[in-house]
Amino acid sequence: MDHATGAVLSQQRVAGKSNEIPALRVLLEPLDLDGVVVTVDAMHTQMDTAQWIRGRGGHYVLTVKDNQKTLRRTLEALPWKDVPSISSVERCHGRRVRRTVKAVEAPKRVDFPGSAQVVQVRRTRTVKGRKRVEVVYLVCSLPMTDAQPEAVAAWVRGHWGIENRLHWVRDVVFDEDHHQLRTRNGPEIMAALRNLTISLIRLAHSAQAAIASTTRSLSRRPKRAISLLTQPTP
Repeated sequence: MDHATGAVLSQQRVAGKSNEIPALRVLLEPLDLDGVVVTVDAMHTQMDTAQWIRGRGGHYVLTVKDNQKTLRRTLEALPWKDVPSISSVERCHGRRVRRTVKAVEAPKRVDFPGSAQVVQVRRTRTVKGRKRVEVVYLVCSLPMTDAQPEAVAAWVRGHWGIENRLHWVRDVVFDEDHHQLRTRNGPEIMAALRNLTISLIRLAHSAQAAIASTTRSLSRRPKRAISLLTQPTP
């Protein structure tokens, strides 16, 4: 999903006896990655994946979790207390979230292909007086001269947005989980059609378009729906 527009650029079916890790390259293969920053889930924080993205001219922001225990311990051991921080506060839906971001140039002991900087994001979430603190470490192939810590943190937030801007829409608005078509290529085709619908609405209206209300409106204006499919998006 493109962070800026919310449009789905590609989808890939994961083989039955495999997982998402090898499927990622197949997913990205048709796309021009030159100068593009790729964000992916933590399971894709793999050395081979990082090398492949850089080899295609792209850059990455990868989250380091316990699937890369040695790397995570290395990042945790960096002298973070001596690093200046930048903080921001977000309030919405009765929730208060403070994000504190620190970044350092990746030292040589961070043995990860193409890594240029390491970012620490500390999130303190307060809901009804209860606090929860989470610390996340990121590796980024862009140096701080090209990507300030605030930008890297924003890319990560944009990646999390896939859940509510795409998965939630498909699950709730289109009720995907209750669809009866479950055999052969049917589910994959329907997923592509849902992704196409979401993308066309956002490209034609706005990145923040309300999918549910716009879908209802289009159902009453079928000629408008047809024009979205047959006319170039401005």
